[in-house]
Amino acid sequence: MTSGRRPLSQRGRETLAGYLFVAPSVIGMFVFLVLPMIASLTISFFRVSGFGDYEFIGLDNYRTLLSDPVFASSLKTTGLFTLAFVPTLFTVSLCLALLVKKQRRGIGLLRSLFFAPNVVSLVVVGLVWQFLLTDHVGAVNRSLERMGLSGESWLGNPRYALFAVVVISVWFFMGYYMIIFLNGLQDIPSAYYEAARLDGAGRWRSFWNVTWPLLRPTSLFVLVMTTLTAIGAAGIFDLIYVMTKGGPDYSTQVVMFYIYQRAFQLNDFGYAAAMAAVVSFALMIIMFVMLRITKGGKVDA
Repeated sequence: MTSGRRPLSQRGRETLAGYLFVAPSVIGMFVFLVLPMIASLTISFFRVSGFGDYEFIGLDNYRTLLSDPVFASSLKTTGLFTLAFVPTLFTVSLCLALLVKKQRRGIGLLRSLFFAPNVVSLVVVGLVWQFLLTDHVGAVNRSLERMGLSGESWLGNPRYALFAVVVISVWFFMGYYMIIFLNGLQDIPSAYYEAARLDGAGRWRSFWNVTWPLLRPTSLFVLVMTTLTAIGAAGIFDLIYVMTKGGPDYSTQVVMFYIYQRAFQLNDFGYAAAMAAVVSFALMIIMFVMLRITKGGKVDA
């Protein structure tokens, strides 16, 4: 007796295997990303005390956002941080990748030294830099004084605190994005450089006409990830929490740190969820604009 079910064709088996391979990622995204986003958006329409009390208030949390000076200040700080952090990190990482691209003696050690900060916990990095930047007795100010320069209160002065956080953040992430740029550079066939050299192109023309266009997909990836890091405060939050707590005078209070304060220090979960929804929507718009401007990182034929 034979079964009435027809065996899957080769194409059908490959399609089924493809679905089975991506299923864990899709389920994980739905459980750990989509569901929390829906829950957060729902909570933003409630007043939530954190002790089990829920009260539907409609758009009141969003109306409060419009008149909240601290939220406006945190958005401004996030914008300043992003404008300073993203181009600086992009440029430094690309320059480091170009520097360590060629195989030569000791290049492995140099790459390891640049990447080393990234393997240390951000909490430890924050504590070490907080110690180094301590007023009067910190190693940075002592070094400046020995050179005849006056030290500053790097983390205590609102004029310098955000600058200090940007510099430390770039120092921490530069090795990671250097590796990504390095992989992109190594994927460019050497035949293109040989052809450019035969045409009489120097280093700058080779970089501008060969490296830069063929590195566009990698550049877009780095641009998107560093922007998400800056606005979403992935990694930056730890530094700010350890070093400045958002101060002095709100000068380092990025919007994610303000959301954390409203949710977990003031138990105002509904208002924090409304802020998170606005920031997420703004991030989606920024990513859409970036992809449109860069044409998705496609390389011109």
